[in-house]
Amino acid sequence: MDLRGYFNRIGFTGTYDKPDLDTLRTIHRLHVMTIPFENLSIHCGEKNTTDLNIIYDKLVKSNRGGWCCENNLLFSWVLKEMGYKYTKLGSKVFNKFQNDFYPVDSHLINMVEIDGKPYITDVSYGVSCQLWYPLEMTSGKDQLQPPGVFRLLNDGMTWVLEKTSRKQVIKDKAYAHSSLIDRRLMKKMYCFSLTPRDKEHFVETLDCLQTSPDSRFVLKSICSLQTPNGFRALIGWTYSEIAYNPEEDCDMVDMKEIPDCEIEAVLKEKFNVVLVNKFTPKNKKANYCM
Repeated sequence: MDLRGYFNRIGFTGTYDKPDLDTLRTIHRLHVMTIPFENLSIHCGEKNTTDLNIIYDKLVKSNRGGWCCENNLLFSWVLKEMGYKYTKLGSKVFNKFQNDFYPVDSHLINMVEIDGKPYITDVSYGVSCQLWYPLEMTSGKDQLQPPGVFRLLNDGMTWVLEKTSRKQVIKDKAYAHSSLIDRRLMKKMYCFSLTPRDKEHFVETLDCLQTSPDSRFVLKSICSLQTPNGFRALIGWTYSEIAYNPEEDCDMVDMKEIPDCEIEAVLKEKFNVVLVNKFTPKNKKANYCM
Protein backbone atom coordinates (compact mmCIF):
# COMPACT_ATOMS: atom_id res chain seq x y z
CA MET A 1 0.00 0.00 0.00
CA ASP A 2 1.38 3.33 -1.08
CA LEU A 3 0.07 6.81 -0.27
CA ARG A 4 1.41 8.16 -3.55
CA GLY A 5 -0.68 5.58 -5.39
CA TYR A 6 -3.79 6.87 -3.61
CA PHE A 7 -2.88 10.46 -4.45
CA ASN A 8 -2.48 9.51 -8.11
CA ARG A 9 -5.85 7.76 -8.00
CA ILE A 10 -7.72 10.84 -6.76
CA GLY A 11 -5.60 13.37 -8.66
CA PHE A 12 -4.05 15.07 -5.64
CA THR A 13 -0.92 17.01 -6.62
CA GLY A 14 -0.52 19.27 -3.61
CA THR A 15 1.86 19.09 -0.68
CA TYR A 16 1.03 17.42 2.61
CA ASP A 17 3.80 18.52 4.92
CA LYS A 18 1.31 19.25 7.69
CA PRO A 19 -2.10 17.75 8.53
CA ASP A 20 -4.21 20.89 8.18
CA LEU A 21 -7.87 21.55 7.37
CA ASP A 22 -7.28 22.89 3.86
CA THR A 23 -5.52 19.70 2.79
CA LEU A 24 -8.21 17.55 4.42
CA ARG A 25 -10.93 19.45 2.55
CA THR A 26 -9.05 18.96 -0.71
CA ILE A 27 -8.54 15.20 -0.44
CA HIS A 28 -12.09 14.69 0.85
CA ARG A 29 -13.56 16.41 -2.22
CA LEU A 30 -11.19 14.69 -4.64
CA HIS A 31 -12.04 11.28 -3.18
CA VAL A 32 -15.81 11.64 -3.67
CA MET A 33 -15.28 13.03 -7.17
CA THR A 34 -13.08 10.11 -8.20
CA ILE A 35 -13.93 6.95 -6.26
CA PRO A 36 -17.57 5.86 -6.58
CA PHE A 37 -19.89 4.74 -3.84
CA GLU A 38 -20.92 1.34 -5.19
CA ASN A 39 -21.99 -2.16 -4.17
CA LEU A 40 -21.41 -3.86 -7.52
CA SER A 41 -19.27 -6.65 -6.04
CA ILE A 42 -22.38 -8.09 -4.39
CA HIS A 43 -23.94 -8.40 -7.84
CA CYS A 44 -20.81 -9.87 -9.44
CA GLY A 45 -20.53 -12.91 -7.18
CA GLU A 46 -17.80 -11.21 -5.12
CA LYS A 47 -17.60 -10.47 -1.39
CA ASN A 48 -16.89 -7.13 0.24
CA THR A 49 -14.29 -7.25 2.99
CA THR A 50 -12.72 -5.15 5.72
CA ASP A 51 -9.21 -6.31 4.74
CA LEU A 52 -7.42 -3.03 4.01
CA ASN A 53 -4.94 -4.56 1.55
CA ILE A 54 -7.79 -5.99 -0.52
CA ILE A 55 -9.66 -2.69 -0.32
CA TYR A 56 -6.58 -0.75 -1.48
CA ASP A 57 -6.09 -3.10 -4.44
CA LYS A 58 -9.75 -2.77 -5.39
CA LEU A 59 -10.26 0.98 -5.00
CA VAL A 60 -6.79 2.26 -5.89
CA LYS A 61 -5.13 -0.27 -8.19
CA SER A 62 -8.28 -1.56 -9.93
CA ASN A 63 -10.09 1.81 -10.19
CA ARG A 64 -13.19 0.45 -8.49
CA GLY A 65 -15.41 2.06 -5.89
CA GLY A 66 -16.86 0.60 -2.74
CA TRP A 67 -19.39 1.01 0.02
CA CYS A 68 -18.85 2.82 3.32
CA CYS A 69 -16.58 0.31 5.07
CA GLU A 70 -14.32 0.16 2.03
CA ASN A 71 -14.13 3.86 1.20
CA ASN A 72 -14.01 5.11 4.78
CA LEU A 73 -11.58 2.41 5.95
CA LEU A 74 -9.29 3.38 3.09
CA PHE A 75 -9.72 7.02 4.07
CA SER A 76 -8.83 6.25 7.69
CA TRP A 77 -5.58 4.69 6.46
CA VAL A 78 -4.93 7.83 4.39
CA LEU A 79 -5.54 9.99 7.46
CA LYS A 80 -3.08 7.91 9.46
CA GLU A 81 -0.41 8.02 6.75
CA MET A 82 -0.80 11.80 6.41
CA GLY A 83 -0.38 12.36 10.14
CA TYR A 84 -3.94 13.30 11.09
CA LYS A 85 -5.33 12.49 14.52
CA TYR A 86 -8.47 10.47 13.79
CA THR A 87 -10.96 8.05 15.34
CA LYS A 88 -13.14 5.52 13.55
CA LEU A 89 -16.79 5.74 14.63
CA GLY A 90 -19.89 3.68 13.96
CA SER A 91 -23.22 5.20 12.97
CA LYS A 92 -26.81 4.02 12.72
CA VAL A 93 -28.52 4.95 9.42
CA PHE A 94 -32.01 6.45 9.50
CA ASN A 95 -34.88 4.31 8.20
CA LYS A 96 -37.48 6.65 6.72
CA PHE A 97 -40.16 3.94 6.60
CA GLN A 98 -39.87 3.17 10.30
CA ASN A 99 -39.07 6.81 11.14
CA ASP A 100 -36.23 5.67 13.35
CA PHE A 101 -32.57 4.73 13.21
CA TYR A 102 -31.54 1.15 12.53
CA PRO A 103 -30.59 -0.60 15.79
CA VAL A 104 -27.00 -1.45 14.83
CA ASP A 105 -23.97 0.43 13.54
CA SER A 106 -23.78 -0.21 9.81
CA HIS A 107 -22.03 2.93 8.57
CA LEU A 108 -18.38 3.67 9.37
CA ILE A 109 -17.22 7.30 9.54
CA ASN A 110 -14.07 9.08 10.74
CA MET A 111 -13.69 11.88 13.27
CA VAL A 112 -10.60 14.02 12.68
CA GLU A 113 -9.10 16.46 15.18
CA ILE A 114 -7.19 19.47 13.86
CA ASP A 115 -5.74 22.05 16.25
CA GLY A 116 -8.00 20.68 18.99
CA LYS A 117 -11.16 21.02 16.88
CA PRO A 118 -13.12 17.89 15.78
CA TYR A 119 -14.55 17.27 12.31
CA ILE A 120 -16.54 14.45 10.74
CA THR A 121 -15.33 13.02 7.44
CA ASP A 122 -17.48 10.66 5.36
CA VAL A 123 -16.43 9.90 1.79
CA SER A 124 -18.96 7.11 1.20
CA TYR A 125 -22.63 7.92 1.68
CA GLY A 126 -23.31 8.50 -2.00
CA VAL A 127 -25.98 10.21 -4.08
CA SER A 128 -27.56 13.48 -2.83
CA CYS A 129 -26.44 13.13 0.82
CA GLN A 130 -22.74 12.78 0.08
CA LEU A 131 -20.54 15.21 2.01
CA TRP A 132 -18.07 17.02 -0.22
CA TYR A 133 -16.09 18.40 2.70
CA PRO A 134 -15.53 17.58 6.40
CA LEU A 135 -18.16 18.86 8.82
CA GLU A 136 -17.26 20.95 11.85
CA MET A 137 -18.61 19.26 14.98
CA THR A 138 -20.63 22.20 16.27
CA SER A 139 -24.17 21.31 17.34
CA GLY A 140 -26.90 23.17 15.49
CA LYS A 141 -24.63 24.94 13.00
CA ASP A 142 -25.87 25.04 9.39
CA GLN A 143 -23.01 24.04 7.10
CA LEU A 144 -23.66 24.79 3.44
CA GLN A 145 -22.14 22.51 0.83
CA PRO A 146 -23.09 22.05 -2.85
CA PRO A 147 -25.51 19.15 -2.11
CA GLY A 148 -27.41 21.23 0.49
CA VAL A 149 -27.20 22.31 4.12
CA PHE A 150 -25.80 19.76 6.58
CA ARG A 151 -26.33 20.05 10.31
CA LEU A 152 -25.00 18.13 13.30
CA LEU A 153 -27.12 18.01 16.45
CA ASN A 154 -25.96 16.78 19.85
CA ASP A 155 -28.06 15.94 22.90
CA GLY A 156 -25.10 15.29 25.15
CA MET A 157 -24.85 11.58 24.36
CA THR A 158 -25.64 11.16 20.68
CA TRP A 159 -24.85 13.13 17.55
CA VAL A 160 -27.37 13.23 14.66
CA LEU A 161 -26.52 14.29 11.12
CA GLU A 162 -29.34 15.79 9.10
CA LYS A 163 -29.58 17.56 5.76
CA THR A 164 -31.84 20.21 4.26
CA SER A 165 -32.23 19.54 0.54
CA ARG A 166 -33.62 21.38 -2.44
CA LYS A 167 -36.67 20.32 -4.44
CA GLN A 168 -35.85 17.82 -7.17
CA VAL A 169 -37.24 18.73 -10.60
CA ILE A 170 -37.70 15.72 -12.86
CA LYS A 171 -37.09 16.44 -16.54
CA ASP A 172 -38.91 13.37 -17.89
CA LYS A 173 -42.38 13.25 -16.32
CA ALA A 174 -42.45 9.49 -16.85
CA TYR A 175 -40.18 9.31 -13.78
CA ALA A 176 -42.18 11.78 -11.67
CA HIS A 177 -43.36 9.00 -9.34
CA SER A 178 -40.16 6.95 -9.32
CA SER A 179 -39.36 5.38 -5.95
CA LEU A 180 -35.75 6.52 -6.47
CA ILE A 181 -36.73 10.18 -6.04
CA ASP A 182 -36.30 11.48 -2.51
CA ARG A 183 -39.05 14.03 -1.94
CA ARG A 184 -38.03 14.91 1.62
CA LEU A 185 -36.59 18.39 1.98
CA MET A 186 -35.46 17.71 5.54
CA LYS A 187 -33.90 14.32 6.20
CA LYS A 188 -32.05 12.60 8.98
CA MET A 189 -29.05 10.64 7.74
CA TYR A 190 -27.53 8.83 10.71
CA CYS A 191 -26.69 9.08 14.39
CA PHE A 192 -23.50 8.19 16.23
CA SER A 193 -21.68 8.34 19.54
CA LEU A 194 -18.00 9.12 20.06
CA THR A 195 -17.14 5.56 21.10
CA PRO A 196 -14.10 4.45 19.05
CA ARG A 197 -14.78 1.44 16.82
CA ASP A 198 -12.37 -0.88 15.06
CA LYS A 199 -13.23 -2.60 11.80
CA GLU A 200 -14.15 -5.84 13.55
CA HIS A 201 -17.12 -4.00 15.08
CA PHE A 202 -18.76 -3.94 11.63
CA VAL A 203 -17.99 -7.43 10.30
CA GLU A 204 -21.19 -9.22 11.35
CA THR A 205 -23.47 -6.41 10.17
CA LEU A 206 -21.65 -6.06 6.86
CA ASP A 207 -21.94 -9.79 6.23
CA CYS A 208 -25.69 -9.48 6.79
CA LEU A 209 -25.98 -6.45 4.49
CA GLN A 210 -24.44 -8.33 1.58
CA THR A 211 -26.24 -11.64 2.08
CA SER A 212 -29.69 -10.99 3.59
CA PRO A 213 -32.48 -11.11 0.98
CA ASP A 214 -34.04 -8.10 2.73
CA SER A 215 -30.91 -5.91 2.51
CA ARG A 216 -31.18 -2.84 0.32
CA PHE A 217 -27.71 -3.65 -1.01
CA VAL A 218 -28.84 -7.11 -2.11
CA LEU A 219 -32.09 -5.78 -3.60
CA LYS A 220 -30.43 -2.96 -5.57
CA SER A 221 -27.20 -2.59 -7.50
CA ILE A 222 -25.87 0.92 -6.89
CA CYS A 223 -23.08 3.03 -8.35
CA SER A 224 -22.89 6.78 -7.73
CA LEU A 225 -20.24 9.42 -8.21
CA GLN A 226 -20.15 13.12 -7.40
CA THR A 227 -19.51 15.53 -10.27
CA PRO A 228 -18.41 19.20 -10.24
CA ASN A 229 -22.06 20.33 -10.39
CA GLY A 230 -24.00 17.40 -8.89
CA PHE A 231 -23.80 13.63 -9.10
CA ARG A 232 -24.60 10.70 -11.35
CA ALA A 233 -25.98 7.30 -10.38
CA LEU A 234 -26.75 3.94 -11.92
CA ILE A 235 -29.28 2.04 -9.81
CA GLY A 236 -30.27 -1.20 -11.46
CA TRP A 237 -30.89 -0.16 -15.06
CA THR A 238 -31.86 3.43 -14.21
CA TYR A 239 -29.18 6.00 -14.98
CA SER A 240 -29.58 9.48 -13.48
CA GLU A 241 -27.67 12.72 -13.77
CA ILE A 242 -28.46 15.36 -11.15
CA ALA A 243 -27.41 19.00 -11.58
CA TYR A 244 -27.43 21.16 -8.45
CA ASN A 245 -29.12 24.52 -9.00
CA PRO A 246 -28.95 26.42 -5.70
CA GLU A 247 -29.65 29.76 -7.41
CA GLU A 248 -33.19 28.56 -8.12
CA ASP A 249 -33.39 26.36 -5.01
CA CYS A 250 -33.85 23.13 -6.97
CA ASP A 251 -31.93 20.20 -8.42
CA MET A 252 -32.50 19.07 -12.00
CA VAL A 253 -32.89 15.29 -12.39
CA ASP A 254 -32.45 13.59 -15.76
CA MET A 255 -33.29 9.85 -15.72
CA LYS A 256 -33.33 7.12 -18.35
CA GLU A 257 -33.21 3.34 -18.64
CA ILE A 258 -30.06 1.60 -19.87
CA PRO A 259 -30.39 -1.68 -21.81
CA ASP A 260 -28.29 -4.63 -20.66
CA CYS A 261 -26.05 -4.38 -23.71
CA GLU A 262 -24.97 -0.84 -22.70
CA ILE A 263 -24.49 -1.27 -18.93
CA GLU A 264 -20.76 -2.02 -19.13
CA ALA A 265 -20.18 0.99 -21.40
CA VAL A 266 -22.06 3.31 -19.02
CA LEU A 267 -20.04 2.06 -16.05
CA LYS A 268 -16.81 2.68 -17.95
CA GLU A 269 -17.74 6.04 -19.47
CA LYS A 270 -19.56 7.62 -16.52
CA PHE A 271 -17.86 6.02 -13.51
CA ASN A 272 -14.52 4.75 -14.88
CA VAL A 273 -15.46 1.30 -13.55
CA VAL A 274 -14.55 -1.90 -15.37
CA LEU A 275 -15.85 -5.14 -13.85
CA VAL A 276 -13.99 -8.42 -14.16
CA ASN A 277 -16.83 -10.79 -13.30
CA LYS A 278 -20.31 -10.95 -14.79
CA PHE A 279 -22.55 -8.20 -13.42
CA THR A 280 -26.29 -8.69 -12.92
CA PRO A 281 -28.11 -5.37 -12.34
CA LYS A 282 -30.89 -5.39 -9.76
CA ASN A 283 -33.51 -2.81 -8.80
CA LYS A 284 -36.10 -4.40 -6.56
CA LYS A 285 -38.20 -2.50 -4.04
CA ALA A 286 -36.10 -1.39 -1.08
CA ASN A 287 -35.56 1.49 1.33
CA TYR A 288 -33.21 3.41 -0.95
CA CYS A 289 -33.55 6.62 -2.96
CA MET A 290 -31.38 9.36 -4.38
